[in-house]
Amino acid sequence: MAALGWLTPRKRSATARSVLAGEAAAEAGLKSSQEIDGVGAAPTGTGAGAGVPDFPVFGDARAAAFFDLDNTVMQGAAIFHFGRGLYKRKFFQRRELARFAWQQTWFRLAGVEDPQHMQDARDSALSIVKGHRVSELMSIGEEIYDEYMADRIWPGTRTLAQAHLDAGQQVWLVTAAPVETATIIARRLGLTGALGTVAESVDGVYTGKLVGEPLHGPAKAEAVRALATAEDFDLERCAAYSDSHNDIPMLSLVGHPYAINPDSKLRKHAKDREWRLRDYRTGRKAAKVGIPAAAGVGALAGGTAAAVALHRRRR
Repeated sequence: MAALGWLTPRKRSATARSVLAGEAAAEAGLKSSQEIDGVGAAPTGTGAGAGVPDFPVFGDARAAAFFDLDNTVMQGAAIFHFGRGLYKRKFFQRRELARFAWQQTWFRLAGVEDPQHMQDARDSALSIVKGHRVSELMSIGEEIYDEYMADRIWPGTRTLAQAHLDAGQQVWLVTAAPVETATIIARRLGLTGALGTVAESVDGVYTGKLVGEPLHGPAKAEAVRALATAEDFDLERCAAYSDSHNDIPMLSLVGHPYAINPDSKLRKHAKDREWRLRDYRTGRKAAKVGIPAAAGVGALAGGTAAAVALHRRRR
């Protein structure tokens, strides 16, 4: 996409970078949602065992729902699952696998994000995709979704998203994952679109730079705010869902915040403010992060997955 007046992080304040990242994500998301509408993909099954909320209000077109991706919609981090697929396709060397193998394991067990882990993965990802065509990575991403992501969607969260769709509302993923990866997931789930980290590209080729900064923390709130302005959403009538305290800025922006599979900080924050909480993990899984499991939810599917952090592709 165009650079949108892109400047290096050293030349902008953190707040300005967040705004730039959010606006870039909203622009890219709106463009991608038009493509999703054209594809007309059917949503996947919703599964069982998830309660349907007394919200949303049917037919409220000025309301929308915003879902974090990692550990909210999907078990684990999308960027690491994507890395597994790139490793399989020899984008980087085997010796790099062991260095970061524990990251995804830790993420799955703790259920929280580690900023340094995500920084390492992001920097490596930019190194890998530099010089590749956007269309190439989108095509590979479709295959990787089927291989590593499709079976890791939380049925309970999927049901919540479907409730908004059934009410005639837009549903957006909002994630630090690359917008291309997020768009693929949104399309496969039958959602409206995705807001994600935007990597700069020129003439359809990645430059190895970001537009602004990763869509994380305050940048997510900026993206939601920009999209709401473009789509004429009333944020007080909108909902947001996340597992992480890092997303408190986004959750605080809407009138209907939900804590999903929350980390300990978000759980406390949500309880203090009487936000709704839902946990789709088993009792044992939840106990590891100090969170009681919600009654009647399904078991955590699969075992601990091996992690892959993105580094340099094989020369």
